Amino acid sequence: MAHPVPRAPKRTPLPSAIGAHVAPAPQGSALPTVEEVSAGGVVVDRHDDGLRVAIIARLNRGGRLEWCLPKGHPEGRETHAEAAVREIEEETGIAGDVLAPLGSIDYWFTVSGHRVHKTVHHFLLRATGGYLTIDNDPDHEAVDVAWVGLPELARRLSFPNERRIADLARDLLPEGF
Repeated sequence: MAHPVPRAPKRTPLPSAIGAHVAPAPQGSALPTVEEVSAGGVVVDRHDDGLRVAIIARLNRGGRLEWCLPKGHPEGRETHAEAAVREIEEETGIAGDVLAPLGSIDYWFTVSGHRVHKTVHHFLLRATGGYLTIDNDPDHEAVDVAWVGLPELARRLSFPNERRIADLARDLLPEGF
């Protein structure tokens, strides 16, 4: 199933990753807050059966399996778009070119004695090559990868905010894609 795809260097694990820093705790909270930034998105490929999107399964910080859009932290001086392209290819094996920004989502969660405020910048990409594989994910966060038909995408994603991103991607696809 796996075919090798050249990869970028390994990412730095959190909380020391670029884009993460400890901020003052919100009013009324005894826990420090960590700000995290990620980038990723929707990589679309035309196939015999229509349009399909590569998604990944990962175990969340609580150990639960979730199907989601590929994403990860920017490295060095990468732009959000550059990080999205690299992260999607690392986690899915699929290379792509950015067609359009899809906006950002943010959410909060608590882990290991601190609150995390995470912002994820999403992009719409056209697949340009590669093969589905998780073998080149340097952090081994992805535990599975799959092509999903565009009409089924929202139903397969675990999170409502990513479903909204998927709907926006469908609306922004160029005519005749």
